[in-house]
Amino acid sequence: MNHKPWQSIFDTYNIHEHDFSKSPFVLTAEQIKKATAHFTSTTEREVRVLCKQDTRESRPQVFVDNNLFILPIKNGVYTILQGEGYIDIPEITTEATIYKSKLDFELETSQIGNSEMQHLDFAYASSLVRSFLEDESLVLTIRGRKYTSKFEFYAGQHKQLITTESVQTEVDAGYEGRNQIVLIEAKNSATRNTIIRQLYYPFRQWQIHTKKKVNILFFEKRKDIYSLWEFGFTDENDYNSIELLKSAKFEIQDK
Repeated sequence: MNHKPWQSIFDTYNIHEHDFSKSPFVLTAEQIKKATAHFTSTTEREVRVLCKQDTRESRPQVFVDNNLFILPIKNGVYTILQGEGYIDIPEITTEATIYKSKLDFELETSQIGNSEMQHLDFAYASSLVRSFLEDESLVLTIRGRKYTSKFEFYAGQHKQLITTESVQTEVDAGYEGRNQIVLIEAKNSATRNTIIRQLYYPFRQWQIHTKKKVNILFFEKRKDIYSLWEFGFTDENDYNSIELLKSAKFEIQDK
């Protein structure tokens, strides 16, 4: 969890003394490198690794103790905030629905390997994603990493606007239909919670480029079950206004 490097960073810049109730704390990649230069392990010095805190449980102890989370706000610049930075991915307790694939042949290549991408591609090829969203017009148009345009938002317990620009985001797949854009974050293992940033930043990024509605899905494949959660934001400028709209799990059967 990189507890020691972050303890060193907090000690070096007196972050313990910062009043998070008034404002976030801005930290640069260069500052992180300087404060961790004496560590021998690469994982204890690499900025990308130290700032990758995608679940509540992956946070260093100093973050847990002070109810903190970290967000990138520019290439090489981060902000540490107080408050809730994560969203629960609730267990779907209803029985899995049997979904009959719309394909009239078996996809043999989809059975090779165990990656998030291939499971998501299989769900799309079978028309499960289209059926879940009740939109047969969806086609794959977005994939991979892109950099955000400038946007502002509120997050955590802070009342002032946070400005973000040129931050790298990644979606596992994005689909465009006649009236909507759908962005998906995919996992191939059980996920209890995830940092809202992975859903919010792409949401804001693509809103800038389209007048169509932008929808967010979280996708998970566990054993033979495909689960989908649709999330939305009640206030596009509020990072914490995320809410679960609907969820369901399926077992895909070939014809």
